[in-house]
Amino acid sequence: MEEELNLLKRAQAYDKEAIGELYDLYSELIYAYIYRRTSHSQVAEDLTSEVFIRVLQAIHSEKFWKTSFRAWLYRIAHNLVIDYYRQHNGKESVHIDDLPLETTNDDNPEKVQVVNSNLANLSQAIEQLTELQKQVIVLRFGEGLSSAEVAEIMEKSVGAIEGLQHRALAALKRILK
Repeated sequence: MEEELNLLKRAQAYDKEAIGELYDLYSELIYAYIYRRTSHSQVAEDLTSEVFIRVLQAIHSEKFWKTSFRAWLYRIAHNLVIDYYRQHNGKESVHIDDLPLETTNDDNPEKVQVVNSNLANLSQAIEQLTELQKQVIVLRFGEGLSSAEVAEIMEKSVGAIEGLQHRALAALKRILK
C-alpha cells in the first residue's frame, strides 16, 4: 500500500518510470476484467490501452482519483466497457465461466466431476441474477475488490452495494436449494 502511494505521488509528478510501474502493476488485472466482460481479446487489449491513456490524460489535467486508485482504474474500465456495448448495440453480460475461480488440481476424477458440476450449477444460478447483482458478485468475489471500491466503480453508496450483494447471495442461496 505504501509502495503504491509512493508510485502514485511519483506518477503525479510525471515520473515516467512510476507510470510504467503502475501499468505493470495493474494492466493484467484491468485486461482480465475487461476480457471477462467482453470475451474478445482484441477488444480487451484496446480498452486496456484506453484505460491507461485516460489515466495519463487525467494526470496531465490534474483530475486525480479521489479515494482508491485501483477502484478508479476499474471505474474507467467499467465505463469503457459500457461505452463499447452502447456503440455495438450489444448487451453487457457477465458469465461465471469467465470468473477466475479456483478449481481443483486433484487427480481424482470423481472430485473433479463434483467441482465441475457445482460450477455449472453456480453458473446457471448467477445467470438468473439481475445485471447489477451479477456485477457486484463479479467485482466483489471475482476481482476481490472491497465494498467501497465496488461502490466507487458502480457510482453507488457502500450501503447500496452491500444491499445488492446481500440480495444476490440470498437469491443464489434460494436458486441453488
